[in-house]
Amino acid sequence: MPRVSGGFNPAFATAAQSAQAIREKKISATELLAFTYGRIDDHNQKINAIIWQCREKAMARARQEDEILAKGKTLGPLHGVPVTIKEAFAYQGSPNTWGLLSLKDVISPRTAIAVERLESAGAIVIGKTNVCMMLGDWQTYNPVYGTTNNPWDFTRTAGGSTGGGAAALAAGLGCLTLGSDLSGSIRIPAHFCGVYGHKPTLELASTDGFQPGPWDGAPGFPMDLGVVGPLARDASDLALALGAIGGPNGQAAKAWSWRIPPSHRKRLKDFRIGYVLDDAIAPVASDVGLLYENVVAELRRAGANMTCGWPEGIEPRKQLETYLYLLFAFFSFDVSKEQLGKQRARLEQDPSDISAAAVVEPHGRWLRETRRRLGFRALWQKYFEQYDVFLLPAGFSAAFPHDHSEPLEHRVVETPEGKRSYLSTPLWTCFATLAGLPATVAPIGRTKAGLPAGIQIVAPMWEDGTSIEFASLLADAVGGFIEPDLFRA
Repeated sequence: MPRVSGGFNPAFATAAQSAQAIREKKISATELLAFTYGRIDDHNQKINAIIWQCREKAMARARQEDEILAKGKTLGPLHGVPVTIKEAFAYQGSPNTWGLLSLKDVISPRTAIAVERLESAGAIVIGKTNVCMMLGDWQTYNPVYGTTNNPWDFTRTAGGSTGGGAAALAAGLGCLTLGSDLSGSIRIPAHFCGVYGHKPTLELASTDGFQPGPWDGAPGFPMDLGVVGPLARDASDLALALGAIGGPNGQAAKAWSWRIPPSHRKRLKDFRIGYVLDDAIAPVASDVGLLYENVVAELRRAGANMTCGWPEGIEPRKQLETYLYLLFAFFSFDVSKEQLGKQRARLEQDPSDISAAAVVEPHGRWLRETRRRLGFRALWQKYFEQYDVFLLPAGFSAAFPHDHSEPLEHRVVETPEGKRSYLSTPLWTCFATLAGLPATVAPIGRTKAGLPAGIQIVAPMWEDGTSIEFASLLADAVGGFIEPDLFRA
């Protein structure tokens, strides 16, 4: 155990607390890193969250940062803080397989921009966390690295695709993690594992170097839905990480800069809050629903202005249709002639088949759907002229047992009300994704079965600080992160 004082707990301290302890020399970066790797040795095998490590490189960097601090300087707000990154990011000297066996031994020569920025702020990368195959599932398992377990119940999933990162955080293995989100890949694991997660405003943080296989600095695919962002054990750490990774990259940095706009409200009772915590698109299981009801009750008790109902003009099913089309189009940009023929036959048989349409129909359809996407964003932005945040479920259920059966679409999730379609898992996350809005997931307690759950807090575009601040204040009303019993220091 490293020397500590003042109640600093190196196992579950926040990133901000860890950085402060290092600055005040309660603990050195080298000592904190050694302690963190000791916990990985003791606990990681239970959950298989961290699947690649860089101990020599990390320790050399920690020693270097201690030397810098001894001279009265720091690299930034994350100086000496041990962090993990999602396996999907390029990191010099490591593979980024996205779960593909063919990429297992292919090493990237460069580091993704968002990871570079974390390191520039003083963070020390300790390793990479597990993902699902091609980031295309809401469970984390693949043939390269195996299955990640939920720290609250090893028989259950940690979520996906940033399941390894969320599980590592909940188990006290690192202070922060960097993930990505397209269909809830940050928000669902945060919800399942009881940690905080933030899907930033679209294009706020660079996705360069976020790709399967080695990255040589070439431009990646343009993102009209997906983002990269942080997960943490405290909401304030989300802002700390976002401040490090956000802003323009490359030539654009010559023209403009960025900062997190502060929240308009500083007290729960001052927030104007809209919410929908259940809907026929993905009915919420009663055990999770009770926790959402408690959130509403506590917010009312705090004096917040609460309004239930979808914003004017927001039709969930129409948004879902546009979202699904753009999602399928993103994943099917490069198909073989054989696959194209099969999808064309499917569409002729069923003209309402969105996944087939996304492959077959011309670019004009994509443009029309993108125009609809921007129209939905305008409706949300108009709504936020009168409201500060909008609350939604993070998912319809708590973490469910591992299920790797194929095909994926035949899987079901058991709830107190019966079986639900597995494909409904991400539906509550699609609204913020489609409109490009920031969305923070905050833990709100545990079900009767002892499983954590989170609520999704959506804010106006570019106002990420508002949803993060609300998440921070919400912890005072309903509690925040809780250490899983099996991982307490």
